[in-house]
Amino acid sequence: MVTDEKIKRINELAAKAKASGLTEKEKAEQKSLRNEYIQAVRGSLRANLDSIRLVDENGKEIGPLPTKYKH
Repeated sequence: MVTDEKIKRINELAAKAKASGLTEKEKAEQKSLRNEYIQAVRGSLRANLDSIRLVDENGKEIGPLPTKYKH
């Protein structure tokens, strides 16, 4: 889970990178935090996509999203 503190740190590192550059340690931290954030976004998107159900014009559920669209 990406906390507000981690998002704040991502933004701090981005601002510092633009202003004065980052140390190697900060670059590694930034990469790690960004990867964690991306995984959280992907997980959230996947959960939303998995909850989609197809409904016909009469409102009858006809099934989940076809398997070929699932990753």
